[in-house]
Amino acid sequence: MATVLPFKALRPANDKVHLVASRSVDGYNTPELKDKLTANPYSFLHVINPDFNDGIKTKPGSKERLQKVKKRFKQFISQKIFLQEEGACYYLYRQIKNDNTYIGIIGCTSIDDYINGVIKVHEQTLTQREEKLKDYLEVCEFNAEPVLFCYPNNELIDALCLDVMTYRADYDFTTTDTVRHTLWVINKQKSVKLITEQFAAIPAIYIADGHHRSASAALLGKHRRQNNKAYTGKEAYNYYLGIFFPENQLKIYEYNRFVKDLNGLSVKELIQKITKSFDVTEINDTIFKPTKQHQLSMYIDGKWYKLVAKNGVFKSDNPVGSLDASILTEHILYPIFNIHDLKTDKRIGFVPGIKGAQALKQVVDEGKAAVAFGLYPVTMQHLKWIADTNNIMPPKSTWVEPKMRSGLVVYSFD
Repeated sequence: MATVLPFKALRPANDKVHLVASRSVDGYNTPELKDKLTANPYSFLHVINPDFNDGIKTKPGSKERLQKVKKRFKQFISQKIFLQEEGACYYLYRQIKNDNTYIGIIGCTSIDDYINGVIKVHEQTLTQREEKLKDYLEVCEFNAEPVLFCYPNNELIDALCLDVMTYRADYDFTTTDTVRHTLWVINKQKSVKLITEQFAAIPAIYIADGHHRSASAALLGKHRRQNNKAYTGKEAYNYYLGIFFPENQLKIYEYNRFVKDLNGLSVKELIQKITKSFDVTEINDTIFKPTKQHQLSMYIDGKWYKLVAKNGVFKSDNPVGSLDASILTEHILYPIFNIHDLKTDKRIGFVPGIKGAQALKQVVDEGKAAVAFGLYPVTMQHLKWIADTNNIMPPKSTWVEPKMRSGLVVYSFD
């Protein structure tokens, strides 16, 4: 059964929260990052990029850099940019973006749930990245961006959330990307008890986004347990930060692909090869998006095409093989383009579906790619099918919304 617990968060002072919370550092290019750091002394980006404050460069991921990150975080606390919650709470978070509303509960979960399979995964993690994030946790000792989990819809939790949202929010602000963020502190003991008990009755929860953060938290916990003879299981490192959304609150977008060249083929030759496994229909210049599973779109030479997988191309009882990303890879990318490793081949690129089909057209029209392929989004049922059968999705199969801000709610090992 799932372990989800309240905790004493460190969170920004109310008058500074809109200045502190930031997108993930990977979401900024170099000029944007410099502008943010220059214009906003309260941005959490100053914690993640401590070199900006003193001009002394350190190597990313080095112990020296991580020690500076922790020191800068401590400075944010001493300057009362972050304040410590007095008691253990849950936090109700709502995000409104592009007419979509996402409502979830922020709490902590147990590394034992990850180790024992109560937390289900669908993505393979890279050992090098696990170790890098583990080193970060080892030195810095805080989680500033929660892992996204989903759980089966629960009427009692839904009703509690609706009741909480009738009260005045503790935070309510809109960021420059036109996303509205609202947060309520849940500290009434009756409500805290209900949430904890309801999650304790759920047999499994699923990682929607944050596989490496989960794996690194478990790695650190195992390491510290081995070096702590007085280990009890209650230590802060046995838990990590998560936000828990009911299944109907998350939105899964497709992750589309483009290829930079045609592997020596003409457009006509490419289409002829594709017809071996797909029924191909020319759509001309009207933007086309797949409307159901096992239907792909292709944009090439100023035209859109609909590709429908033929009978026998895939096995419907194979959770991974029946994914549209797998069908595209097995019947087009591998045999026709000679692309065998989606993680390392520089001829292939990826465009998240949240950018729309127009982004695929643009990358081809601008000459950055020769052809682009659009997919139908993976359903929540299919994601759970893969996780429940201990299978792994191909790289870049899903883009999950919402994306969380760093520094909105922080879980500290201290």
